[in-house]
Amino acid sequence: MTHTEESSIRLPRKLESLIPIAILLAIMISNYAFHWGQDPHIPVLIAAAAAMVVGRLCGHTYTSMLNGALDAVSQSLEAIIIIFCVGCLIGAFEWCGTIPAVVYYGLKLISPGMFLPLACILCAVVAVSLGSAWTVTATLGIAFMAIGNTMGLNPALVAGMILSGACCGDKFSPLSDSTNLAAGAAQTGLFDHVRAMFTTTFPSLVLAILIYAFFSLKGSGTYDPQLANDLSQAIVDHYNYMSPILLLPILFIIVVSLLKIPAIPSVLLISTVGCLFAVIFQGATFSDCITMAHYGYTAETGNALCDTLLNRGGMYSMLSTNNLVILAVGFGGILQKIGAVESLLGGLIKKVRTPFQLVLVTILTSVFCITTMCDQYLGLIIPSAMYKDKFDELGLSRNMLSRTLEDGGTLWSPLVPWSSCGAYHSGILGVSTFAYIPFTFMNLINPLYALLSASWGGNILYADGSHTNLFGKLRKGSPAAAPEEAHQKALAALAKIRGNTH
Repeated sequence: MTHTEESSIRLPRKLESLIPIAILLAIMISNYAFHWGQDPHIPVLIAAAAAMVVGRLCGHTYTSMLNGALDAVSQSLEAIIIIFCVGCLIGAFEWCGTIPAVVYYGLKLISPGMFLPLACILCAVVAVSLGSAWTVTATLGIAFMAIGNTMGLNPALVAGMILSGACCGDKFSPLSDSTNLAAGAAQTGLFDHVRAMFTTTFPSLVLAILIYAFFSLKGSGTYDPQLANDLSQAIVDHYNYMSPILLLPILFIIVVSLLKIPAIPSVLLISTVGCLFAVIFQGATFSDCITMAHYGYTAETGNALCDTLLNRGGMYSMLSTNNLVILAVGFGGILQKIGAVESLLGGLIKKVRTPFQLVLVTILTSVFCITTMCDQYLGLIIPSAMYKDKFDELGLSRNMLSRTLEDGGTLWSPLVPWSSCGAYHSGILGVSTFAYIPFTFMNLINPLYALLSASWGGNILYADGSHTNLFGKLRKGSPAAAPEEAHQKALAALAKIRGNTH
């Protein structure tokens, strides 16, 4: 691009920036309100085209905007490949009997009165071990949806419970890509970041579990033991072998995560283990395994609920999700290229004077980026780049920035139907995103808890390591990692702020 071309480029005006976003939201909300039953793919494509028109008016060339979209998609290729590999994993775990075994023994061990809180805790624990909410949804999530069905629970409630546990565990895990990205974007230590999340994330999880316990104890569903018995019998009748041994592949997932094997080889290795179990215990052939990896597992048991549980997986089943991911991430890349977010939100930072205001602006920016740019990673990277200097100017710690990014970014992503996370989880669990949103209590409580506590000075982390508790009482602590220049700037700002308050 020549100097003349660069000088002719301008930021879009606020109204111009809103046009593609308004088009996307209008179509998607109308789709939900009027029950058109359309997938988000074409609306996202239309919004991307509108963004390119706006960008052209602002001086960007078609080639530069296309490159912006392709660069964004390129950065998401690993996630796209992982989604395909997860399809293989689901098919393998269905064929070998691992997911049905979780359902079978879960029906025997978990009482309806405690199902929701216990399942939420289990999802969180496994997600911490794996560092992946996606894998938890694809394994325990499918099983718990079937168990909840036999208990007469609202599928949206069960899906919300699964995501609350899985997303929280993913958020806490040092193995998670979002956890590492948030720490890296804020330029703080990984375990400084994890430590910071205990101040807002752990209390939010406890509150969510208590709400799920309330729903379970009050009997929000009608337990039908015959339905559960029929499902259990259908599972036993269908498989050649049903034993707790079939639960071992799930433990193998945890072993692989502890060995810190990268995501793609991990999922493929675990899928291979599932295939071996299918060959050894269920009599599958090598040809069956190839078919399973491509098309998933298919079965006709005579029990409709069991068939719904079993007929899943395969790379082919993930095509629709990945198509949306490519379109959505490309749309986000175009918005980033034309400067839409900078135009709409860049002026907010000038009005920020207090830690509460900064937390509010950071969370809102993360939510805005994910909702409009359809990508969780952009919801972490962009707000960090925009506001990290402001955190230093207010004497705040960089791990407070990373914590706030996750409070507003990581947990919001599964709640956007046209985002990669929302499309994935909705497709795997078989529940629309709009339906489960009201029941993802962890995802909803966490940002509100962070904002509410910050409003009276609670849970504030300072550059010198001191911090306030929930009630705003200042305590000493050790400083979090940060770039030396930024750390010294924050310490000087903190000393000045505290000096002015005495």
